[in-house]
Amino acid sequence: MIRVLIVEDQAILRESLARSVGDQPDMTVVAAIADASEALGVALKERPDMILMDVCTEHDSNGIVAAARIKEQLPECRIIIMTGMPEITFVDQAREAGVDSFVYKNVGIDELFAVMRSTLAGYCTFPKPPESIFSGTAALDDVELSILRLACEGKSRREIAAELFMSEGTIKRRISEILSKTGYDNIMRLAVHAVTEGSIVPNIER
Repeated sequence: MIRVLIVEDQAILRESLARSVGDQPDMTVVAAIADASEALGVALKERPDMILMDVCTEHDSNGIVAAARIKEQLPECRIIIMTGMPEITFVDQAREAGVDSFVYKNVGIDELFAVMRSTLAGYCTFPKPPESIFSGTAALDDVELSILRLACEGKSRREIAAELFMSEGTIKRRISEILSKTGYDNIMRLAVHAVTEGSIVPNIER
């Protein structure tokens, strides 16, 4: 019997997933929880074969961060990250964390089970990152993404400089480069757009 742990903060989706997984003749749900920060403890206790993990969970806990911690202690456990957010860094972060597969929540249940079974068989599934205002020539480097993410969290230029250990002058120059790439004339307008379209998820555990 394949033992599955579900980590999903939306109760309706969590319960629906638990029912669907439980209906599979060779699968059983060992636990269904809402907070990714609790996932390691539950996984160590229940020893699941697979974890279905949302990225953004209760208390701003990050499922990708939790997945990396679980992989350190339970490397044989297969982890599939799920998200409904088109955040531009989630797929790459999941790969770096050692996650086995990644799905967006707009997939059908049959496709989800296909990914689950192929992942259990040792295959990895990762989608292309979604198109966004940062695609193509507007792609931002890691420093620019960090600056924009902090701007999305409402940080001032001085606060961003302090957090990234850079001078205000450097931050000002990098913001100008960000605006030039994206065609915006104001970093706060860009930040609002990025959050609204889901390209940046602020205030999530890193």
